[in-house]
Amino acid sequence: MPPPDTSQLLTFRCPKELEGLLPPPIPAAQGLPDWLKTMPQEVSSEIMGGQNDTVKRCPPFVDAMTSGFLIPLICDIKFENGEFTWDNDLPPCGTINFPRSPLGLHDSTQLTGTPFFEPDRFVIKFHNLWTIEAPEGYSLLFTHPVNRFDLPFTTLTGWVDCDNYRDGWIHFPARWRDTNFSGVLPKGTPVAQCFPVKREKWSLQTAVFTEEDTQRTHDLIGLMSRETGVYRRRFRV
Repeated sequence: MPPPDTSQLLTFRCPKELEGLLPPPIPAAQGLPDWLKTMPQEVSSEIMGGQNDTVKRCPPFVDAMTSGFLIPLICDIKFENGEFTWDNDLPPCGTINFPRSPLGLHDSTQLTGTPFFEPDRFVIKFHNLWTIEAPEGYSLLFTHPVNRFDLPFTTLTGWVDCDNYRDGWIHFPARWRDTNFSGVLPKGTPVAQCFPVKREKWSLQTAVFTEEDTQRTHDLIGLMSRETGVYRRRFRV
């Protein structure tokens, strides 16, 4: 039997003491929010007239949400009256030390000069207890779960060369956006979405339409104005 193909395999590892206790990362397609599952595919519109497709029928919107992998919150976190509390019953560290709390903090001064700097507010950091190994030549783009504006926080975006940096924790700084939120953020809530990206050097050029370009664009725009689902049927991979 030939060896398994690891050229497109991400390996998530956790300390053996935590095996079965941590919610595992999952393919993003398995972690879609209930609002996307239950929303209608089309709605009536008085402004536009007739029936209009919702974003549930927009392939770019859905494909972004179903691509990559989701990193979960390691335990329930309660936010009430501006304070975070949790009960994270993890076993003692054995073979290796690991953070025992689901959250850390960044001092606000670390964000001086950025649009999300607020002098009286810390930036939280979601602790992730999975190391991540990517194939050679691949990095991971970590960002807020795509289109998840329902979440009361916004995870900052970062890029990690996980083919080389594969034995250390990758934690996720986030700005707690909804200060009026009161309740529990459940264990398993996605706190970051990651996308494997092959490191390649790209160049950029600009150009004006040729006659052939103009005709192709004219034909496509006309087709899309007459029919629905053109991108999904003809161009979606």
